[in-house]
Amino acid sequence: MLTLEHLVHLIRPLDEPAMQLARHHIDGLFKPVGSLGRLEELAVQLAGIYRTPDIHPGAKEIIVMAADHGVFDEGIAVTPREVTASQALNMTRGLTGVCALAAASGVKVQIVDIGIDSEPLPGMPSLKLARGCANIAKGAAMSRHDAEHLLLASARFAMDKVASGVRVLGVGELGIGNTTPAAAMVSVMTGAAPEQAVGLGANFPSHRLHHKVEVVRSAIAVNRPDASDGIDVLAKVGGFDLVGMTGVILGGAAAGVPVVLDGFLSYACALAACRIAPGVWHYLVPSHHSAEKGSQLALAHLDLKPFIHLELRLGEGSGAAMAMPFIDAACAMVQRMGRMADNHVELPRPA
Repeated sequence: MLTLEHLVHLIRPLDEPAMQLARHHIDGLFKPVGSLGRLEELAVQLAGIYRTPDIHPGAKEIIVMAADHGVFDEGIAVTPREVTASQALNMTRGLTGVCALAAASGVKVQIVDIGIDSEPLPGMPSLKLARGCANIAKGAAMSRHDAEHLLLASARFAMDKVASGVRVLGVGELGIGNTTPAAAMVSVMTGAAPEQAVGLGANFPSHRLHHKVEVVRSAIAVNRPDASDGIDVLAKVGGFDLVGMTGVILGGAAAGVPVVLDGFLSYACALAACRIAPGVWHYLVPSHHSAEKGSQLALAHLDLKPFIHLELRLGEGSGAAMAMPFIDAACAMVQRMGRMADNHVELPRPA
């Protein structure tokens, strides 16, 4: 039986000898040293994760956690709550934004019901304990026991995907109103004021943004989460989908594969995951600079530099889908480029 302690123990440091070999190989490719920039850094990271400099692309899958939120009742979203369930069904049919973008790169998308406010939905695995979490403006989103249960269930789900042959995991979410708990999480874990973390989400009217800020401020005051305890933060001011994404991040790292993050919601979860198991940071691949306000705050705190600048804010894992080809490109660089030594050429190294 997987326990939290065991899960954390499974997350190993990156393989430094493999990374050194990868750096040596990349520096010897027929190009100026460092000229492929962060792609070279990514290849070295992948060597450390896979524990070999001989990196190859493999099957990729984005796990999208879907759930509803009690804080919706505070008027922090203009999209109807029922859209969570309807869009989740659209995802099983391949009709959503993340599905379209993932299909372009041959990436699978798996939607999981981890707390949608509906009856069981066809064609969708379920980890659901309840039809939406509680209202964080009035009390905790869930008990610590339920948070740990869902965290481990999500980690197991991710680890089973890797056992079945998936080599790269991505994370995504679906849940009307979920930028409010994510902003609360980011505010707590970065020590920033709520107004620095709260954004417009899914087209929330800018003239009402102060209300959303006050809801986040109230949630933090009512629940008083411990910023040093990722599970406490998730249980008190998070939500089922956020716990699920955090579990996938931890499970992917424990299974020894890179985890491609999406946007603001996933960065909030990455903050929580790093509180629970600091070693998970080395397995993270940030996708894009989200247009959501708190994204930059979370990224700065995580010390992560995303690859894409397209002002995306759809969520669903759409940014993760667009970033997946960077992993293929890093592998192709290592596997297909010629070496200077084979061409009897030696280029000057940076001074």
